[in-house]
Amino acid sequence: MTLALKLGLARGALELKTFVREREAVVFSFGLPIVLLLIFGTIFEGEVGDTGVDFRQYFAAGIIAGGIMSTTFISLGISIANERDDGTLKRLYGTPMPRASYFIGKTVSALVLSVAETAVLFAVGGALLGLEPPATPQRWFTFGWVFVLGVAACTLLGIAVSSVPRSGRSAAAVLNLPYLVLQFISGVFFVFGDLPSGVQQVGALFPLKWMCQGLRSALLPDVLLAAEPARSWEHGRIALVLAAWCIGGLVLCLTTFRWKRRHER
Repeated sequence: MTLALKLGLARGALELKTFVREREAVVFSFGLPIVLLLIFGTIFEGEVGDTGVDFRQYFAAGIIAGGIMSTTFISLGISIANERDDGTLKRLYGTPMPRASYFIGKTVSALVLSVAETAVLFAVGGALLGLEPPATPQRWFTFGWVFVLGVAACTLLGIAVSSVPRSGRSAAAVLNLPYLVLQFISGVFFVFGDLPSGVQQVGALFPLKWMCQGLRSALLPDVLLAAEPARSWEHGRIALVLAAWCIGGLVLCLTTFRWKRRHER
């Protein structure tokens, strides 16, 4: 095991301990998707078109995708912006710790939290909305690669976008706005095929739409294809789009990440 990886894993454990001690962050990150799942699951009834699929199960798959983005893109972006603002990044930059260890730690933390939140949403969705885990090994495989690519893409984007807020205080507002908009246009709160075509085209530019579609393909029956715009799960396209966002996110991280605040050199 290389020194950078060893220190990165240790840093990840520290990140998780710090997160657990911040009760507000725990409640928001885990509580919000659960609250949304319960509220929308109570309000909306009926089936998705003529597919026989309960809309609440369709919605639950989207909430899982939204939860993944919350624990990666939002949580990482806000935490890194705060660490830059309070000087933590500057101090770490001056230590002998390999730079890669910091990012490994953040990635480990995001992955563990995403797995934990997904497990909680599965439990709540299964108990109250009838959501079932993938029924076959092939569907588990689909769920796995969509989950991993989604976590990777949103983690890299969260690290990259952390340089956008001018301060740690503004980070939550800056990052939650695009996250909220993406949920409405990506098939989280509404059936994606029912959205206006222009909205569908915009939503298809971003990873959350493809994460939702990939998770639906793993969790819901193929009869739901009648409600998909392409009448196909488009697994190849999902993989390509999410991989492209991983590459794009990595490029943005390498070119835009800052260890110091804007006014410091």
